[in-house]
Amino acid sequence: MMLDTERNKHYNEYLQNKIPKTKPWPTLFHAFWVGGTICLLGEIIKDLLMFWFNDMTVDEAGVWELVILIVLASLLTGIGVYDKLGAYAGAGSIVPITGFSNSITSPALEFRREGIIFGLCAKMFVISGPVIVLGIVASIIAGIIHIII
Repeated sequence: MMLDTERNKHYNEYLQNKIPKTKPWPTLFHAFWVGGTICLLGEIIKDLLMFWFNDMTVDEAGVWELVILIVLASLLTGIGVYDKLGAYAGAGSIVPITGFSNSITSPALEFRREGIIFGLCAKMFVISGPVIVLGIVASIIAGIIHIII
């Protein structure tokens, strides 16, 4: 029993030496400015859509803004740019909707060699699937509470 405790202690020390050290303030700054830039890009897209299409409402422009950001993030993931951005910005690239797009596109690209059904379709929602299910369940519960109250 004592050997297991000693081995775990040595293993934990080994892990602590191998884990990359991060500096909190530069990391927070990168996350802040990259996330803010993604959100600013979304607002620019929405404003341009409303400028080009005069009869478009704010809600319609918001939907198209999300679609465009999702497609852009998927394309950037496909060519390997978004992964580098994620390594640099951390949560700044994950929190906006572009991070959700990346979480669907990455597994789809990774498992595409296994075929359409068992690779691409089956593995596409490995990361984002629980988030989607939780969102649907939470919205159903909120809707039921809203109807009752």
